[in-house]
Amino acid sequence: MTGLVVCVLVLAAASTYGVLRQRRSGRVAVRVRDGGKRLDAAELGQGLGERATLVQFSSAFCAPCRATRRVLAEVAAVVPGVAHVEIDAEHHLDLVRRLDILKTPTVLVLDADGRIVRRAAGQPRKADVIAALGEAV
Repeated sequence: MTGLVVCVLVLAAASTYGVLRQRRSGRVAVRVRDGGKRLDAAELGQGLGERATLVQFSSAFCAPCRATRRVLAEVAAVVPGVAHVEIDAEHHLDLVRRLDILKTPTVLVLDADGRIVRRAAGQPRKADVIAALGEAV
């Protein structure tokens, strides 16, 4: 009987953890540790957008990265003055470490000056990205 109780408790804890992790994945939020961090065109490999820049860190075999690429490209096409830059995390490890990128895809929302104003770890929804851009500008 004790084994059954332990099994049920472990399953309940694992399910709770999974649900909470799924709800947080892709949420665009402000992170205090990002305050003051800035990226320039040389680090990104292309110029910043007039109003904002969406920087996506991805890896070669990441399925959510492909979906995120499509979402961010659509947002950049719809919202004037917004640029989308994709960075291969494996080839830019120094930047990954400096910016504390822990998983792919990670999306950074930069203002016109290149300051990080929002961050999303995981695949963000289009509406959340557009809302973050509205707050960033």
